[in-house]
Amino acid sequence: MTDVAFARVLHVLAVVLWIGGVGMVTTVLLPSIRSLYPPAERFAVFHALETRFARQARITTAFTGASGFYMVWRLRAWDRFHTPGFWWMHAMVMTWMVFTLMLFVIEPLFLESLLARQAAMAAEATYRRIEWFHRLLLALSLLTVAGAVAGSLGLNLFD
Repeated sequence: MTDVAFARVLHVLAVVLWIGGVGMVTTVLLPSIRSLYPPAERFAVFHALETRFARQARITTAFTGASGFYMVWRLRAWDRFHTPGFWWMHAMVMTWMVFTLMLFVIEPLFLESLLARQAAMAAEATYRRIEWFHRLLLALSLLTVAGAVAGSLGLNLFD
């Protein structure tokens, strides 16, 4: 196995764990909490369960970014970022950046405490915002994955 093949395998496995986890949180965990707990308890339950996934997500996004950067560097594929047909590469970087900023900067520095304060004042509205934001992130992620798979197979929206 070449180094690039190994990097691609690592990249895909990390993406599967990361985005699959986002899908699980969005489509199973959040709706289950909504149906099983009263509004005043939802944020605390979500936060307790999501904290474990956040650790996994930090590791998998780090592996995703490192392996993706390595492949672009090793393949000298920087020019793809100048070609509209490789829009999915921009989408991969953008999706990775959004999650990396959320997981490593925004959430730990202020979002957790902000959401906890908001949940104490308006539990239902805060939980709705959390659900909406997770749906948006999942949609962005799935569009990116679909574009990357199609693009890597040579399907191009701009041909």
